[in-house]
Amino acid sequence: CALHLSMLSDFFLKSFRILLLPVALIYWLIVFIRNWMYDKKILSAASFGLPVICIGNLSVGGTGKSPMVEYLLEHLKDQFKVATLSRGYKRKTSGYALADENSTALEIGDEPMQFHLKFPGIPVAVGEERVEAIPQLLHDRTDTQVIILDDAFQHRAIKAGLNILLTDYNQLFNRDFYLPNGDLRDLKSGYKIADIIVVTKCKPDLSIEEKNKIIAEIKPYPHQQIFFTAIQYGNPYHIFSKNITELKGKDVLLVSGIANPGSLKKFLEAQSNYYETMLYPDHQIFTIDDWHDMKKRFERIDSKNKMILSTEKDAVRLMKFNIEIASMPFYIIPVQHRFLFEESNLFNGKIINFIRDFK
Repeated sequence: CALHLSMLSDFFLKSFRILLLPVALIYWLIVFIRNWMYDKKILSAASFGLPVICIGNLSVGGTGKSPMVEYLLEHLKDQFKVATLSRGYKRKTSGYALADENSTALEIGDEPMQFHLKFPGIPVAVGEERVEAIPQLLHDRTDTQVIILDDAFQHRAIKAGLNILLTDYNQLFNRDFYLPNGDLRDLKSGYKIADIIVVTKCKPDLSIEEKNKIIAEIKPYPHQQIFFTAIQYGNPYHIFSKNITELKGKDVLLVSGIANPGSLKKFLEAQSNYYETMLYPDHQIFTIDDWHDMKKRFERIDSKNKMILSTEKDAVRLMKFNIEIASMPFYIIPVQHRFLFEESNLFNGKIINFIRDFK
């Protein structure tokens, strides 16, 4: 019976996607015309007199952009005056803003708020119109030497000096299709403007043979280099006290509003004693009712060794309930990229050389 239901569900899903094919083709045509106009310089792109590094993808959903921004910040902050600029997705404000000690996730967005909390000495700015926001950022922080553009691969109005394209190992951009049938929001051919391609969320034991097969499939241009990373989770820490714990032997309630929690769920399967999930839409703005639902669900878990677990991106949207959460075993799990095949130094060197050689 379960098999028949699964087959029926797959049938309706495939039928629905076929019906959406004309919409996907129209979407492709619109994106094609827009990119063609930039390629032919009918639409202009602005350049700036300092190194600008763009991080992005061709699809919707999580490919690890935020951890990559954090990776670059961590490796560049001691050598250069670096700043970040994001759109500030789903914030309740608009226009340009520079994070300060009074900023909240509602004002600047969850990911910029995450950067601001983890790197308090680094300027974190937001602005929908990045071509206008960069001069404002440089006016506010005149000593800025490098700007990292978060999720700006489609923002062709700016010509970045270095473009880093991320693609999920589990759904490479060249195997995907256009919205709404697939997850692509830009042309597959858009990868040609990337200088570096990073295949993220790989198996930690990815073989050389599969690595070479993926490189051959992507067909990089001569100016491009492909790197491979796996997700690496750190030890959970309490949302307020910052005390560190471990997952082994714990019963976990996973609370998450990120685009793709698949890797985290697999990690919990391997590390925790037992886990349940409460999943929300990406960038969910949590309400007090959401928190009450989480608390009730947590209380129903019959265990003396239990915890609530969430991501750093979710945490910045939950901190407003500090009075309610402070006494709870509410922990945050950090995530970062781990470069495979011992190529982290090669990647770091390319970034640093770009900055130092910039003219």
